[in-house]
Amino acid sequence: MDGMAVTLSTRWFDGRSPRPQSVTLRVDGDELLLRTQDGAVEHRYPLARVRWPERRTHGQRQTELPDGSLIQHADAAEWDAWWQAQGHREGAVVGWMQSWRATLVAMAGTVAFLAAAWVWGVPWLSTTLAHLVPQALEERIGEASMSQLQSIFLTPSELPQKQQDALRQRFAAVVKASHPDGDAPPWNLSFHKSDILGANAFALPGGAIVMTDDLVKMLEDRPDALVGVLAHELGHVQHRHGLDMLVRSSLVSALVGVVLGDASSFLATVPATLVTQSYSRDAEREADAHAAALLHAGGISPAEMAVFFERIQAEERQGDADADAGSDAAEEGGDALPISIASHPDHAERIRFFREWKPFH
Repeated sequence: MDGMAVTLSTRWFDGRSPRPQSVTLRVDGDELLLRTQDGAVEHRYPLARVRWPERRTHGQRQTELPDGSLIQHADAAEWDAWWQAQGHREGAVVGWMQSWRATLVAMAGTVAFLAAAWVWGVPWLSTTLAHLVPQALEERIGEASMSQLQSIFLTPSELPQKQQDALRQRFAAVVKASHPDGDAPPWNLSFHKSDILGANAFALPGGAIVMTDDLVKMLEDRPDALVGVLAHELGHVQHRHGLDMLVRSSLVSALVGVVLGDASSFLATVPATLVTQSYSRDAEREADAHAAALLHAGGISPAEMAVFFERIQAEERQGDADADAGSDAAEEGGDALPISIASHPDHAERIRFFREWKPFH
């Protein structure tokens, strides 16, 4: 290097040939002067249009020039010394990148931000967004979801129409008693047979409530418990839990995508699923509270709901016993999909909640 602070010998790729040329660099005013060793070629580039390399601990320095040509300098220390000798100063960010203390602080800050977003930000944002979705759009989402479920899990109900109508009217009377001003959320109850879902019920965005034939048969002698299950599902409709889950899953997936990038779509779905399950427990408790209040307003003791959980619990124990014994019934029965009321929280906790529930005064 000739006059280390002024001229630097390096390699230049002109963008047309893969062979490098030996050149010298010198900063002349607000221009970078590039000249081949034989003096046959000379270029001047405005300094503001030169894409200078950031200083790193290792690796060569590569500078992109406005005409598409390229400078590569293998000796990073020599390049940095020449660069600083020109009176240029690197940005604060570059300085922080070279400091392990600043890097640790940045990493800690990032982890703290992501943790806060995970614990508080995503739940708050998803709940807010879910309640901003117009009713018409929520209904279309529910209709599309229902169509998919009907094609995969659900078949037409085999219950007598008279039995369906009687249960529908019984539930409507309780809803009316609980909402005398007509401010109940919209709902539409349908019955379906489903070998996969078993005894179950669920609500979709927009107010569609599905109850399976197996659940009706399981509680045929306790119609008030069936009304309690429907009241629980109406709680999900009231609080827009379905939309909330959809928005939260999308936000969590987006957050994981920011952290992992394109690392793996499989890995990205794991935390999303776990968080959704955690959120669902909170939603189930909120829907339970709604069901207890609605039953009470309709003149039905919330303790009736305990019967439902006791029978679900008994069925699960019998299923476990059959599985341990290796019976054919267990193999044929399989596991019900954990997407609805029977999935969580713990049965004992919910039985205790409904038996001990008291109205607020």
